[in-house]
Amino acid sequence: MAGPDPAVAAVRLAVRRALADVLDGRTAGPVLVACSGGADSLALLVATVFELRGSGVRTVGVTVDHGLQPGSAEHATQVVAQMAALGVDETLSARVHVEGGGQGPEAAAREARYAVLEEVAQHFSASVVLLGHTLDDQAETVLLGLARGSGGRSIAGMRTAFDVFRRPLLEVTRAETVAACAAEGIQVWDDPHNTDPAYTRSRVRHAVMPVLERELGPGVARALARTATQLQADVAELDRQAAAAHARLDGADGLAVSELEQLSDAIRLRVLRLAALGAGALPADLTHGHLRSVDALVGDWRGQVGVDLPGHVRAVRRDGRLAFVRAPGTV
Repeated sequence: MAGPDPAVAAVRLAVRRALADVLDGRTAGPVLVACSGGADSLALLVATVFELRGSGVRTVGVTVDHGLQPGSAEHATQVVAQMAALGVDETLSARVHVEGGGQGPEAAAREARYAVLEEVAQHFSASVVLLGHTLDDQAETVLLGLARGSGGRSIAGMRTAFDVFRRPLLEVTRAETVAACAAEGIQVWDDPHNTDPAYTRSRVRHAVMPVLERELGPGVARALARTATQLQADVAELDRQAAAAHARLDGADGLAVSELEQLSDAIRLRVLRLAALGAGALPADLTHGHLRSVDALVGDWRGQVGVDLPGHVRAVRRDGRLAFVRAPGTV
């Protein structure tokens, strides 16, 4: 008997590997799948239902309505009905209010989406939330990080897993998720934002990547994604060391400059980033240039007043300590 379509098999295998601990009973609770109604998330949803059948583990489908497009509520209702028809044990729709807060619309929507998915996971006592990002999404993320000059963290791309979230499809292409849905007769939704040139990622996807593939040869997306995979272990180790250093140095009145000076550049800059984020700096807008300016308060102190950071945070040096405070004129 013939097996499943190759694209269907590729998606199922990726999900099976990502849920190994769930399937063998090491992780309890239902599995949540974030589903927009697009090919990537629908392929992920159907594969999850297939892999969890007979395991006793429930699949919960969640769609998030960002309210950014006309008819978004009606679309969310349709996705909920589609998820139920595809065999999900329980479905729900969550509406979020997206506020810029100094961020771009893409970053603000992402932050709101992750926040509500964490709330839903807590409600269902779920320790796993699956996201449908693909190899192509990873390649675009790496390219955007390179263009911003954001350093190793951005070039390392999206993590396979963090907190309750997992991304099983980072080695599966967008073409494969589309083919998987077609093979299983699943109708998919094409998000108009994905082709709107007002969004940076859309321009990368439809204008930049095709040029790279044409001029540099096929396989650019896979090479960019492979670069991210190779860097992730290094970035994770440096982040671990930085988190330990930050926990050790952080005090009520800031960080001791004398101790910061003893850290390597790679660790010190990460400690400064953690301290800035802890004070409310915006992660999407906090650049390497900002951190280098803050670092000058440590190693090149000439009486600077301070460094203003996105999110109305200011880094200041006082009495041999580096503190992150609210910028003057803000509440």
